[in-house]
Amino acid sequence: MSQTKDSSQATTTAAPSGPTKDEEKDQKMFERWRKTLSLITGVGLSQEEFQAEVQKADQKQCELRKEKLIKNSPGVRFMMNNLAKAGCPLTKNMLQCAPCDITRSGGFSKDHGILLCSNGFFSKKHQEHTMIHEMIHMYDHCIFNVEWDNLRHHACSEVRAAALSGDCNWSREVRRGIYTFTKQHQECVKRRAILSVEGNPNCSSRVAAERAVNAVFESCYNDTRPFDEFY
Repeated sequence: MSQTKDSSQATTTAAPSGPTKDEEKDQKMFERWRKTLSLITGVGLSQEEFQAEVQKADQKQCELRKEKLIKNSPGVRFMMNNLAKAGCPLTKNMLQCAPCDITRSGGFSKDHGILLCSNGFFSKKHQEHTMIHEMIHMYDHCIFNVEWDNLRHHACSEVRAAALSGDCNWSREVRRGIYTFTKQHQECVKRRAILSVEGNPNCSSRVAAERAVNAVFESCYNDTRPFDEFY
């Protein structure tokens, strides 16, 4: 039995070529633009997606600022050098960025190091002041063996940290809506120290916090170690 050959010729269609490099670049740029617009406006994102994107952006910014401040900030570098001299070296891995309660910008733990609240900073300078503030707590813990459940010990470190970190610079007070010209720095340091001590689990009341801060204020405010003067 003979086989006959189909006389019709098969035609082949060329597979569509993939996007060019320029097209891929344009697509990536468009996606970044769309994502940024969605993040700004919230359009196209669920509440959970929006919060996740904000948290991711805050985390990235905190980490980038941390790296730059460790490299370039005179105050941060000074404190890191003095912690090393004191026998308590601080590595960048001991500075952890993470979301926090919105009332906080940072914290120090003798067991875990320094927490930087990625969602708590309004500027690079704010993060710098927070890093120095928490480094002073770490320095005090290393040098003075602070007992954090002792309100006077805690108060002294809070006074020093507020005074030496830049927390009470006049520009920071203006941002808080506080305009004081007479003893502005002292009043800010005392106020912020009282707020921090009031949050100590062993503090029974604001009166107890005020009493602890007032008892140590003069000596601790004037103790600028390891700085020669207020930063």
